[in-house]
Amino acid sequence: MITRMSSLFLRTLREDPADAEVPSHRLLVRAGYVRRVAPGGYSWLPLGLRVLRRVEQVVREEMNAIGAQEIQFPALLPREPYEATNRWTEYGDNLFRLKDRKGADYLLGPTHEELFALTVKGEYSSYKDFPVTLYQIQTKYRDEARPRAGILRGREFVMKDSYSFDLDDEGLERSYQAHRDAYIKLFDRLGLEYVIVAATSGAMGGSASEEFLAVAENGEDTFVRSTESGYAANVEAVVTPVPAARPIEGLPEAQVHHTPNTPTIETLVAFFNAAGLGREFTAADTLKNVLVKTRQPGAKEWELLGIGVPGDREVDFKRLEAALEPAEVQLLEEADFAKHPFLVKGYIGPKALQENGVRYLVDPRVVEGTAWLTGADQRDHHVLDLVVGRDFTPDGTIEAAEVREGDASPDGHGTLVAARGIEIGHIFQLGRKYTDAFEVDALGPDSKPVRITMGSYGVGVSRLVAVLAEQNHDEQGLVWPREVSPFDVHVVIAGKDETVREGTEKLAAELDAAGLEIILDDRKATPGVKFADAELVGVPTILVVGRGLANGLVEVKDRRTGEREEIAVDSVVDHLAKLVRG
Repeated sequence: MITRMSSLFLRTLREDPADAEVPSHRLLVRAGYVRRVAPGGYSWLPLGLRVLRRVEQVVREEMNAIGAQEIQFPALLPREPYEATNRWTEYGDNLFRLKDRKGADYLLGPTHEELFALTVKGEYSSYKDFPVTLYQIQTKYRDEARPRAGILRGREFVMKDSYSFDLDDEGLERSYQAHRDAYIKLFDRLGLEYVIVAATSGAMGGSASEEFLAVAENGEDTFVRSTESGYAANVEAVVTPVPAARPIEGLPEAQVHHTPNTPTIETLVAFFNAAGLGREFTAADTLKNVLVKTRQPGAKEWELLGIGVPGDREVDFKRLEAALEPAEVQLLEEADFAKHPFLVKGYIGPKALQENGVRYLVDPRVVEGTAWLTGADQRDHHVLDLVVGRDFTPDGTIEAAEVREGDASPDGHGTLVAARGIEIGHIFQLGRKYTDAFEVDALGPDSKPVRITMGSYGVGVSRLVAVLAEQNHDEQGLVWPREVSPFDVHVVIAGKDETVREGTEKLAAELDAAGLEIILDDRKATPGVKFADAELVGVPTILVVGRGLANGLVEVKDRRTGEREEIAVDSVVDHLAKLVRG
């Protein structure tokens, strides 16, 4: 069936939406693919829904190819399963919670590990039933604090989530690898530029975890790669190489110095370099102590936590949150300092923290035998040569310091370079967190119960539409990859002559009969308006039928390269069929 623009539910815009932050948001709205309903909520109009369904189909085909079976759960879910895994609390404010008319608690599903585990428990009980992999493509809900960038980060989104169930860890590794391979095929089919990076598991739990990130300058995720190896990781998952401990014997004794007006690392370094101590100091010689407060899910009280990092680095709050998840984390406010007078802003040191029972975690570089210049817990005073393992002992280490370009790669090969990306897929080896919670067992061949182990694998389906737009556009508009384009050919009637119109209608019918999906611009608009809309909408092949028809010629434009070619009207159907089908 030919889709006619004269009757298509479509309104293109010449101006960018006022709230557009990124190209995909701007162009998907301008081209009439989506419309904002509320913060983080978008309607899919006919063109957008066609692209979304094509992306879904690619995902579905690659999942089916590894033997996964599609099912569908409700989005409205009871509280009890999530209470059993503590995620009713752990999800915190990100969870949409509601009550029915009888007062029972429900949630809008952010993810469905609990339901998958319970379903398998209810249906399968023998080792002969396993392994099994189930998946769904379904709308999810998360109450994002700051929904942004259109459909890239919304409160409602479409996700493919699949779950593998195996009898042992070796089976889980095979399922994990099968999904990893399927994701590579999937993202390659979509023509995406992406990287696979080591990642954290977060509230999902589990061990092995990798993210698939689409390379994008405006991506929310920062990842790093080694200059000399295949190492790549989300910055939240980077593990700092730990230097060797140093001998303590013979090190100078710690000394407190009066250091007026030195509340910052810069002023402190400048003061000691001017003190005539015969040593040159840099920010890396100082120990910066940052105070935060944390609260575990469900807890009412906040707890103080001290974070010690080398003074030449900032605390990366996303890394800090990832390290402490699922706990909530906040920087201290003035009221917190007033409540704890031993915290002297600008001059905090390890001693007062530990004397007052405040947990103190340090960067992995702060190893035994290293000597530091840090706060002395008195205004206008610092202590020099405070030695780890002699003068203070941290309660542990934490990955909270910023990761910088030029840092040594954790695998020992080369240094790190940074880039930005958008998460499009995430795979986890969950293990038995959820099967333990619900006692999902299978009777083994010896009639003894075997606890099932799980994997979890997600793809942001609606987000992929935005990512494809981010990576496939130019100044004129969208440029869809053929695999997901809403149509195969955009046919433009470029003229008011009735002969041109009749010839175009005939060509469109022949293309439709050849099995191509056609959008025909049959509107009574100027050629300039039609050409602008064709480029904005982004179908990769544009067929222009105009005055050249009188000479038996039509024009085929490649939207991706801008190349134009005149083709004989008698051969254009075969030409386009071959072009579309490769």
